[in-house]
Amino acid sequence: MVKYSTEFKLKLVTAYLNGEGSYEKISHQYGIKSTKQLRIWVAAYQTFGIQGLVRTRNQQVYTSSFKQSVVESYLTSELSYQQIALKYGLRNPSLVARWKKEFMKDGASAFVERPKGRPSVMKKSEDKTTAKKKKSIK
Repeated sequence: MVKYSTEFKLKLVTAYLNGEGSYEKISHQYGIKSTKQLRIWVAAYQTFGIQGLVRTRNQQVYTSSFKQSVVESYLTSELSYQQIALKYGLRNPSLVARWKKEFMKDGASAFVERPKGRPSVMKKSEDKTTAKKKKSIK
């Protein structure tokens, strides 16, 4: 379940951009625990428009070279996670933090694309008909 609707986010962002108060005042007025969330919404709205506030249902897949360039850009500049995320068109700055953590732990090999899911129990040479024959023999 989404904690805040797109309409609610837009209401707060427009209130801030119209000068109705500071981050602290608007956050307190509408019951947001942290001003950081409102700052993120405002930055996303300014960069992406209303689409920056809409929750996406599909999961974006990023290439290993893209991840590596984002992390290298973060490490070589003095920009924040939020600024790097907006620079590369990412809506979620925590992606940059996670990628940096993985890069610091495993180096460039952290971004090598690996197969997902559990490994297959059956050998590749066996097919379904062979497996059925084995079951019927037992």
